[in-house]
Amino acid sequence: MDLLYRIIIYLHVSSAIASIGPFFILMPIVKKLPVAEGKELDVFLGTLKSVVRLSMHAGHVLVGTGVLLVVLGPWTWKTPWIIATLALLFSSLFFLARAFSPTLRKFTEEGANKTELAAKLKRTIWTYIILLMAMLWFMVVKPNLW
Repeated sequence: MDLLYRIIIYLHVSSAIASIGPFFILMPIVKKLPVAEGKELDVFLGTLKSVVRLSMHAGHVLVGTGVLLVVLGPWTWKTPWIIATLALLFSSLFFLARAFSPTLRKFTEEGANKTELAAKLKRTIWTYIILLMAMLWFMVVKPNLW
């Protein structure tokens, strides 16, 4: 059981890295979006969509392994840092579902203000990174909130 638990921890940490890490590489791409045209724009948007998709699937693994860690580990669902993490998780799920795809679709519309859309995308990425880093902080520090 100890080996299985350690493997689940490894998968949990790896999926956290895969959920957060790729968003940092998007910043240089977002800077280039306002002036990108044609195939270059398609490549940038494809990269952004792939990162969002990777983060989403890594998030599924993250949640699944997190549930297993609570069920198999020493913590309960009433543990303060787990409750705080879950609260942030649910808010980030709603945020992610509504944040990226609609903005990315607008880049291909006729007459789209790419500068404004890129600024919105940059804010969205930073907001999402902050949410994920806050969840990571709860998981690593495990603060006794109450």
